[in-house]
Amino acid sequence: MSSWDDEERAALVALLRARPEGMSWSTITSEVAEAGSACAVRERFGSSLSGETALFEMTSLEHPPDEGIEQALEDVASWSNEEFDFLTFQDEYYPPRLLEVNQAPPFVFARGKLVPDESAVSVVGSRAASEYARAVTADVARGLSGAGFTVLSGLANGIDAAAHTATLDNGGRTVAILGNGIRRVYPAANRELQERIAREGLVLSQFWPDSPPTKQSFPMRNATMSAYGVATIVVEAGERSGARIQARMAVEHGRPVILMKPVARGTDWGAQLCAQPGVFVADTPEEAVGVAERLASGEREVSRLLALATS
Repeated sequence: MSSWDDEERAALVALLRARPEGMSWSTITSEVAEAGSACAVRERFGSSLSGETALFEMTSLEHPPDEGIEQALEDVASWSNEEFDFLTFQDEYYPPRLLEVNQAPPFVFARGKLVPDESAVSVVGSRAASEYARAVTADVARGLSGAGFTVLSGLANGIDAAAHTATLDNGGRTVAILGNGIRRVYPAANRELQERIAREGLVLSQFWPDSPPTKQSFPMRNATMSAYGVATIVVEAGERSGARIQARMAVEHGRPVILMKPVARGTDWGAQLCAQPGVFVADTPEEAVGVAERLASGEREVSRLLALATS
């Protein structure tokens, strides 16, 4: 995949903000992918874009309603001078695993080091985590990083923060996927942790740089986390936890899910999910890491065989 120039990137930004004919982001992304050019798609809509409006309700106040390609060009140029990278789904360093799912973000903003084809495992769970669950999370994160995995989480309080911190303290690599813009910090208490991850790992956002967190943005973030990783481990979660959303999305994506036993036995959704293919139950952190290792090994073998068959 070759990277687009700024004109193509700006055309994609303008399309996403305008939503011609009320198209969704995923529809716009599909049409641009099929055409191979955001400029070509934008030209096709022509005069219907003269009244371009902002896309997301969550970001509708970020830009005036009459902005168009000129504003998009200015923004793309200004982003290149900031401490983050702007990557469209057509750019070379866009995370390739995201392209495997229907909810692939049309772009991401990235702070830190992008590692192509890394093997990442999501470690997620409750924000109001128990001390026991935090300890289990730390053991899981250390085990994963010791086995060569990148530990992936969402920078929330509780399980997420415990996973990121334990990984960094163990000298491992961690990736945080945000539910808000790359210039924002949420929750505020994790500012120092977010900066540390940007220095030592990677912070990703699929939202405009100044977008606040919203009820809609977190499920979108969970979908991206599911897509980015080879598996999701749920340490502790309630009946309405965001981890439940990610686990269900992972099943839809065909990504394995590993539920720690308290989740599988202590929640209705966990018990129901256990009946789905690709869902595993682990009693201990060591068992969860072992399952992740077997799954990653199997995926690598499938990729090797596919490469041989197509060579």
